[in-house]
Amino acid sequence: MEKKLYPPFGVLLVDDELPWLRSLSLTLEGPGGITNLLQCQDSREVMSVLEQNDIGLVLLDLTMPQHSGEELLEQIVTEYPQIRVIILSGMNQLETAVNCMRAGAFDYFVKTVEEERLVDGVRRAIRMVELEYENRAIRTHFFHDQIDAPEVFAPIVTNSPAMRARFQYLEAVAPSSQPILITGESGVGKELVAQSIHTLSGNSGALVTVNVAGLDDNVFADTLFGHVRGAFTGADNVRKGMIEKAAGGTLFLDEIGDLSSASQVKLLRLLQNGEYYPLGSDQPKQMSARVVVATHADLDAKMAAGEFRRDLYYRLYSHHVHLPPLRERKDDLPLLLEHFLAEAALKLGKKKPTP
Repeated sequence: MEKKLYPPFGVLLVDDELPWLRSLSLTLEGPGGITNLLQCQDSREVMSVLEQNDIGLVLLDLTMPQHSGEELLEQIVTEYPQIRVIILSGMNQLETAVNCMRAGAFDYFVKTVEEERLVDGVRRAIRMVELEYENRAIRTHFFHDQIDAPEVFAPIVTNSPAMRARFQYLEAVAPSSQPILITGESGVGKELVAQSIHTLSGNSGALVTVNVAGLDDNVFADTLFGHVRGAFTGADNVRKGMIEKAAGGTLFLDEIGDLSSASQVKLLRLLQNGEYYPLGSDQPKQMSARVVVATHADLDAKMAAGEFRRDLYYRLYSHHVHLPPLRERKDDLPLLLEHFLAEAALKLGKKKPTP
């Protein structure tokens, strides 16, 4: 099974020192989970690489033969203003850092900085580029009133303009790595929408669904993270968590409005760090699943009542779609009646009744 690269655009690493390029690649791929990497060792080839590839972010060494990082930064900002550039330097030069930021660099790091700080900075830049990609896609879908893959939404029986607008939005944001929050009353089709998001994402892994309502904190952690042998009494074998089962795919957490406070903290850390610890293990595992969550609860009211964490709320709110109830789209009633009559007739082996 081919593993999907992250992010959906290329991240170009530019440095004349091959050992540093290799080290940087390993750092980004390992702790960072950033796999869509290209390398360039010759500063004279950078602009042609940008011309020939879909690059969204460049990590640029400051001091190189032929062309310096500052020279290349000026060219990139002028010719490819949509590309974000992070400058890397072997020395902490405050004046140079200020000049680079003024010239259009997204960030500036000394090569000796802690891995975690560098990876966090790269992730911030990736998120910024992702948002710009998503905004362009959303504008395109709404401007042209288009749905590129209507067959993906076929299981959702509707002819509602409000639902069509939601489908357009979901098509635009489905490839994103950020969480999607689906809200709506029970029975509006949240699980069908989660399936559509998974299909549109292009992720090759499975869609794994977990209804977290009623799970206490220990069961929640064991269900998501799994455990190693001997983690607790009765843990005689290793158990994979749902996150691992959803690797390369989509993890759908239903009814997250019912999570306990302790479980909310665990989910927040998972989304912030992109890693987790199986119960009984001190070795972190990287999460490669896209997270989709759903709830029928009013999270704003729960947050106001102190029952839902504000930081988790905003983390989940990166992309939000609210599904209207059937009473707000009554034009769908005849369609649904036809659909359920046909479905019942098929199950019973009878001809569908007609008016």
